[in-house]
Amino acid sequence: MELSWQAVVARRLARHYLGVPAKGGPADVVRAMAGAHAQVLSAAEISVALRLDGGTREDVQRALWDDRSLVKTFGPRGTVHLLPSDELASWVSALAALQPPKSTAPLVMRMTPEQTAEVIAAIGDALADDELTVDELSDEVIGRTGPWAGDLVMPAFQTFWPRWRQVIPEAANAGVLCYGPNRGRNTTYTNPHRFAPFQPVSADKALGELLRRFLWSYGPARPQHFARWLSISPVAAGKVFTERADELEEVVLDGQPAWLVRGDTDFNSPAARGVRLLPYFDAYGVGSHPRELLFPGKAWDRALARGQAGNYPLLLVDGIVAGVWHQRRNGRKLHLTVEPLRTLKPAQLRRLDEEADRLGTIVGAQPMLTIGEVTVGAHA
Repeated sequence: MELSWQAVVARRLARHYLGVPAKGGPADVVRAMAGAHAQVLSAAEISVALRLDGGTREDVQRALWDDRSLVKTFGPRGTVHLLPSDELASWVSALAALQPPKSTAPLVMRMTPEQTAEVIAAIGDALADDELTVDELSDEVIGRTGPWAGDLVMPAFQTFWPRWRQVIPEAANAGVLCYGPNRGRNTTYTNPHRFAPFQPVSADKALGELLRRFLWSYGPARPQHFARWLSISPVAAGKVFTERADELEEVVLDGQPAWLVRGDTDFNSPAARGVRLLPYFDAYGVGSHPRELLFPGKAWDRALARGQAGNYPLLLVDGIVAGVWHQRRNGRKLHLTVEPLRTLKPAQLRRLDEEADRLGTIVGAQPMLTIGEVTVGAHA
């Protein structure tokens, strides 16, 4: 089965609710995205809200902190993500099962497997009934393990953090740590079992579900695309594909083999049309491949950072990256600068005005749109 790039783009837009917005809630949208990158939480709120019919940042915040249908934790690439709470058991089992890269930490920082397990257990117990800042959690962990956990050996922002803190992502993958609501300007952590108790899922079942989730959102794809999405080795990604070969179906995209979940071959979505403004680290740009087709021509140099997607907010035209943009909040006004990489037609300019208005509604500000060069650098 040979697929056209246009058909693939149309299906991805539809599945990401970037064509017709979702009528459901934030968890349904995040499920369709296979996780929303939330290192910059305000960007994640926009990513999710713009896919909801009439959605705003407040809808996403309620899903996170009130009804708890979303959880903020460590996801693909070891970075902070929003994930559906009812899928957390599968996510943590899969991420814990993936072979981590070899440690490059100096010997003075490293912990034995027994020490790591001890710290994870201490974190889970400390957070079982509470939300703690990192300093409060540090006191609890060191008190439950020993002074060695508090040795200041982790270089961090011109200072040093205690040894135990390197285990925070592993504790999240063990299912005993996630983010709580901020306490003023301080981040808090808590145990997700407080609001979303779950039973462990076998590693094999969880990895299969993770692959199906990725291919549903970003397929057709190849093992190296899966590897990049998760920041794992191509060998490890290839193993996940090979062990589930009977569940997959090979197709051809741009003259290269790629894979889908077997039977998931409906590519009859309406043609991709319109203009969209995607914020930093939006899942559509980060997870979609082939990069050279999604970021054609000038977009390759302008909208990627050394081949990495997400560092620039993206202007999409008919589902393809056609520019970058920047926002600056000033009181009740939202200043938007959009830099198209090609001339926009009158209808596309009208659609861009609508997108600016939509962003203003999402964040609760009056948009002020300027078309011109974006002079700020990529987001670190």
